[in-house]
Amino acid sequence: MSLEEKVGQLFVTWVHGQSANEPNPNNIRDFGVSTAAEVVKKFHVGGVIYFNNATRDNVDTPKQIAALSNGLQKASRIPLAISTDQEMGLVTRIGPPATQFPGNMALGAGRSTKNAEEAARITATELRAMGINQDFAPDADVNSNPANPVIGVRSYSSDPKLAAELVAAQVKGYEQKMFSPNAVAATAKHFPGHGDTKDDSHTSLPVVNRTVEEWRKIDAPPFKAAIRAGVDSIMTAHIQTPKIDPTGEPSTLSHRVVTGLLREELRYDGVIITDALEMAGVRKLHTDAEIPVLALKAGVDQLLMPVDLNLAINSVVAAVRSGELTERRIDQSVFRVLKMKFLRGILSAGPVDENVVVGTKPHLEAAQRIADRTITAVRNDGNVLPFQPKKALVVGTSDVPATALATRLNAAKQVTAVNPTAAQIQAAVNAATDSDAIVVLTNGLTQATRPGQKELLNRLLATGKPVVAVATGVPYDVAHNAPVWLATYSTTGPGIEALAKVLLGQAKPQGKLPVDVPGAYPFGHGLSW
Repeated sequence: MSLEEKVGQLFVTWVHGQSANEPNPNNIRDFGVSTAAEVVKKFHVGGVIYFNNATRDNVDTPKQIAALSNGLQKASRIPLAISTDQEMGLVTRIGPPATQFPGNMALGAGRSTKNAEEAARITATELRAMGINQDFAPDADVNSNPANPVIGVRSYSSDPKLAAELVAAQVKGYEQKMFSPNAVAATAKHFPGHGDTKDDSHTSLPVVNRTVEEWRKIDAPPFKAAIRAGVDSIMTAHIQTPKIDPTGEPSTLSHRVVTGLLREELRYDGVIITDALEMAGVRKLHTDAEIPVLALKAGVDQLLMPVDLNLAINSVVAAVRSGELTERRIDQSVFRVLKMKFLRGILSAGPVDENVVVGTKPHLEAAQRIADRTITAVRNDGNVLPFQPKKALVVGTSDVPATALATRLNAAKQVTAVNPTAAQIQAAVNAATDSDAIVVLTNGLTQATRPGQKELLNRLLATGKPVVAVATGVPYDVAHNAPVWLATYSTTGPGIEALAKVLLGQAKPQGKLPVDVPGAYPFGHGLSW
């Protein structure tokens, strides 16, 4: 391999379009070539990441995804690590017909390592069938800060032990046996731990004031468990940890964090990948040319999504030629990347069948069975639940879950917003007039930016009708005073179906709070009937 080819192996980039060979003007803008296949050929990249958003839309149908994967692999001399963020729950890039699961915090409420492993195994099987061989999951953060704006339900728990158990289970489920054709490389993230932040590293550089001793007790256990389980890769966090590294460098660029803690203290010798290098958290202190070189100096192997791929690759090549980085250092990281690809069967895998079938009946049944265990009953004053209302009303902050639940309950619905306006609140109150029970789906009720949700709930409680409040995101909403509270932790189809079963008495709530709700309910609280 030439130096340029070796450096290319260390980069994972986005591409534009849903076909490897279809021209897309955004590829010309970002990479100077028109197709995704040409991006792979030009830069010799080691990996590509799929997205499903308006600006980077790679995802449509399973058949289309499989064809895209095959086309990109055909364009690459060395088989690609094709990745996505399929954490399930809140962060899910590939929706139905792929099997959907309710996400990590719901699994934390379910308390079953067997279920966590099964969910990961099914997810891996379906991803690999579409040609995706690396999943940037599981999230190994311990959500110890209720105000965390970016982790929240992506974490299993505020309890390090429970989080560690479920991280290990999901690593095993994703990776299965060595060389398995149904497995993906798992990625534990975000090292050294993003759970105690109050800011979002996509838009700022958060600060975590943990000491090393606190880190070892709170944040390290899930990563240690992932390493013991054989995790293929670990993703860094763009956070400052001044009591661990007083230089102020974000962890991604910190030799003390990446090499000192992860390589030396935890003895991890797998692939270390950065979080996206386009995020504000890593770009605050350095230029886009400096960042990839500093990350490699810190001990990182893979560089994810630099803003300017051409600049980033040329910066690393120039650093080697100037002696700032040695070619031996590049070789160390290339070896780790190729080893991961070898052990996960990526180097020897052929094209995938483009007539791929996902969301099979056994997979969907397993997803529902797993979701049924996660619903947490926090409060049921007056034994309101279970109920059989004749004219129920479902009020929700978003349309899909509200519609799904209203259909299941044969109820009316009223959709507001995450921060309802006075007019939306009044419309919901008016709709409640003819109802004999109200179900209110909340999401981030406690956030200072969403006062309308509190007002909405208070106004509906004031109607005197039976009100069931349901926290569909983080369960901290249940601290608000309402006589009946449930928590689902997600709005996925299986999660809403599990909620309906509990409301109607078709299933008993089994979940336990996976976090402390400050001033209200302790970790492990949960009712049943």
